[in-house]
Amino acid sequence: MVKPTKVKKIVKKYEVRASKKGAWGIAHIFSTVNNTIVHITDITGAETIARYSGGMITNKDREQGNPFPAMIAAKKAGTEAREKGIIGVNIKVRGRGGHHKKAPGPGAQPAIRAIARIGLRIGMIEDVTPIPTDTTRRKGGKKGRRV
Repeated sequence: MVKPTKVKKIVKKYEVRASKKGAWGIAHIFSTVNNTIVHITDITGAETIARYSGGMITNKDREQGNPFPAMIAAKKAGTEAREKGIIGVNIKVRGRGGHHKKAPGPGAQPAIRAIARIGLRIGMIEDVTPIPTDTTRRKGGKKGRRV
């Protein structure tokens, strides 16, 4: 007869180990015309602490990239990060990049303001939009998009 073995449940704690002063993190803000994603990680960028997007806030597709859902998403992500022990963040803003628009979408600035308003300290704000040095090939083929 085979004895049933007990299966140990692995419970992962999302508490950030910090000194008495608190820990710092990185707020990655990916903002396009269609959506804004706010992703807060630890300082190494390996462990996700909070992640929200404009699509999680509103149920209307046309409003995902607007400033208001981006602000609410950043607010939710920031409060969740504060509860887990983050006291400040370095912000990395990213647009679509490549051969698309290099500028971030309309939700990037309200997201930064919302993070600052929550009470998280802001270290530095950096633009990390990927800009190719040799330009990637555009969609549409050799003769281009024929209208």
